Amino acid sequence: MNTELLQKLPKPDGLDRTQLLNLLLSEEYGFLPPAPVSVTAGEEEEDRAFCAGKSVLKKLRLNCDTGNGTFSFPVTLMYPVHAGQPGKAEEKEGKPVPCFIYISFTDRIPDLSFPAEEILDNGFAVLHFCYQDVASDDGDFANGLAGVIYPDGNREKTQCGKIGLWAWAASRVMDYAVTVPQIDHERVGIVGHSRLGKTALLAGALDERIFCTFANDSGCSGAALARGTKGETVGEIYGKFPFWFCENYGAWAEKEEAMPFDQHFLLAAIAPRRVYAAGASEDIWADPQSEYLSCIAADGYHRAAGQPGFLHPDRDPVPGDCFAQGSIGYHLRAGTHYLSRQDWGYFMEYMRK
Repeated sequence: MNTELLQKLPKPDGLDRTQLLNLLLSEEYGFLPPAPVSVTAGEEEEDRAFCAGKSVLKKLRLNCDTGNGTFSFPVTLMYPVHAGQPGKAEEKEGKPVPCFIYISFTDRIPDLSFPAEEILDNGFAVLHFCYQDVASDDGDFANGLAGVIYPDGNREKTQCGKIGLWAWAASRVMDYAVTVPQIDHERVGIVGHSRLGKTALLAGALDERIFCTFANDSGCSGAALARGTKGETVGEIYGKFPFWFCENYGAWAEKEEAMPFDQHFLLAAIAPRRVYAAGASEDIWADPQSEYLSCIAADGYHRAAGQPGFLHPDRDPVPGDCFAQGSIGYHLRAGTHYLSRQDWGYFMEYMRK
């Protein structure tokens, strides 16, 4: 375990959550648009026979009045048929259920990375949306939400890129989630993989209603430390995907050692709520070791917030390790860059705890 690197990291101690977020937003992700004036949901389709009649699926469209125009995008709600239905033989069957907001790469349900029936059978609801229904994954800022927020297609240096816009949409899904009687509003988690793991972390840090943030293989500019990485660097990610971030982030390309922050600041900003970083042993580009060190570096901030922090052995992780007893969770799965059934199984178990 690289204790020397841990000792050299900038410390979030002494900064409150607002200060942490202002630093991350001004220098990395950019400031998000303000919350909309209103969010309404229009139901377009209902399937009460989903998963052999064990679950309900509703296709919705969320309409967001930004004050500068209306933006809408599709969202799918799924929940076990017994959720929020009091009067069943077993009292627990009628209670609202915990929910995952899942930011997906596709609108397919189920999908190889989204075992919907298994998640529903385990007693969870899901709110699912495809990120490209919010804004395209490229430098075009004239389409989707970007076209509403940036009507001329241009941004200021500290205005958010696409990760910020996708995170903004995730909070709009949360706006809807707290109106759904089948959902336990105190137990909503958010899940994202890869670039959407970065998105989930940002949404989880900014939105205090989110109980737990799950970032799978989120790597550089996600859960992984920028300093000392064996994987992707700030220069590499900004050089290829500058539209994900604010323009200021480019100033730190290949200057990670000089940054006044690192990614453990993002994990710290989620305290006193819960955050879970998942890595894969062969996913060197995302550097699971750096994700693990980031969890260790954020531990003290969580403890100072009255939480258990990151409970882990004094060694490097090996495939199959799962450290999920504290307010920071981590597991290392064998294999490559992928969101698997095994990852979902760890996430569900952590939510149960």
